[in-house]
Amino acid sequence: MEAINDFLSALIPYTEWPMFILLIGGGLFLVFYSRFLPYRFFGHAIAITSGKYDDKNAKGDVSSFQALSAAVAATVGLGNISGVAIAIHDGGPGVVFWIWVTALLGMCIKFYSCSLAIMYRGTDSEGKMQGGPMFYITQGIGPKAKPLATFFCICGLFGFLGVFTANQFTETFMSVVDPVETVYATSEFNWKLGIGIVLAVITSFVIFGGLTKIARVASAIVPFMVLVYLVSVIVVMALNSELIWPSLKMILTEAWNFNTVVTGGFWGLVIIGIRRAMFSNEAGLGSAPMYHGQSKNDEPIKEGLVAMLGPFIDTIMVCTFTAVVIILSGAYLEDGSGIVMTLTAFRRTLFGYGDELLMLIVTAFALSTLFTYSYYGVKSLSFLSNARIGKWYNVYFVVMIIFAAVASLELVKNLIDLSYALMVIPNMIAVLYLAPRVNKAAKKYFAQHAQRKT
Repeated sequence: MEAINDFLSALIPYTEWPMFILLIGGGLFLVFYSRFLPYRFFGHAIAITSGKYDDKNAKGDVSSFQALSAAVAATVGLGNISGVAIAIHDGGPGVVFWIWVTALLGMCIKFYSCSLAIMYRGTDSEGKMQGGPMFYITQGIGPKAKPLATFFCICGLFGFLGVFTANQFTETFMSVVDPVETVYATSEFNWKLGIGIVLAVITSFVIFGGLTKIARVASAIVPFMVLVYLVSVIVVMALNSELIWPSLKMILTEAWNFNTVVTGGFWGLVIIGIRRAMFSNEAGLGSAPMYHGQSKNDEPIKEGLVAMLGPFIDTIMVCTFTAVVIILSGAYLEDGSGIVMTLTAFRRTLFGYGDELLMLIVTAFALSTLFTYSYYGVKSLSFLSNARIGKWYNVYFVVMIIFAAVASLELVKNLIDLSYALMVIPNMIAVLYLAPRVNKAAKKYFAQHAQRKT
């Protein structure tokens, strides 16, 4: 495992700057190119998500709300609870500011990419409707761009593994229950292996049921558990209200600390923020368009507006709350990373029982994330081969859950960082190339919307 980790670590620096340029530079371009359109229609996006504008005769497999729930299920989870802790550990409190910046740009990126997911839908070898980067690349840009779509899917075979989720869920269980110290004490490796097997079995029951089952389970679990998590952190902040502003102030001041001790200095701090934000909300990655491309919606702009809410929910809201709890509790000052830091923060601030509550929340988030990630991988392999072979990705996915449970956090983090950075390249190239077509569709949609209101 050390050899694999060293290899991945050596490759990551070569992918950071293309990712930075495409996400931040490309995101800024889209914000101004759209004339801030997605942000101006935030209220309309909420109305669409509530079902106010649903078309029962539209093509697709799931509702826009279910698509958003499934996409958010893959992002609101350990990326927000553990990923933000890793970011603070690696870059200090100031890294949260750069997570915010990337998330705001990500809202616009998701508006464009998920609009394209409806605009350019295709069919798989079984004749079922599909959407996602591979389809808007090949149909929007043309057959000549198929190598870009193929590269995206190859990277997706690794990036869409649930390795980070399985790894951090295992760490949560080990930290809260501490089975090695109990009367049933056995080796740490055996416990982690056992947890991985249980996770794999539970995941199998859902993922082999297909998209509809995944979406149904995700839309049932995610809203409730997000609410429980938000209530928990709001209680913590209410009990420590005098520490909220100092925590936010620290985030803002440390964001511009040019003498930061983080590896790579100030720009290293920014890169860490971008990495963790991308892991948190997946904007620019190309995963969310795969779900939103399945929505019962024939209007691309409507789906783009729904998708735009994802980064706001999972990063602007959930990540910020997590970061504030970690900072005001002082947990960020200790030598711990990932979920252990967040567990420490909750234990200190919720009467000594916060870690048990977080364990419950993490369990729901971990399972919902695993359910949704498997679907992304199936679609990637299906595009590379055919739908029948694509279903075998789930077997590979389940096996890798067990591997991730016993692997080190550093190895898992490097695998995800490298895969995500590579996936951004073909996806953002396509989104930027096809942006004029989204603007044209948006102009038509909002003209019609204005007529409906009059």
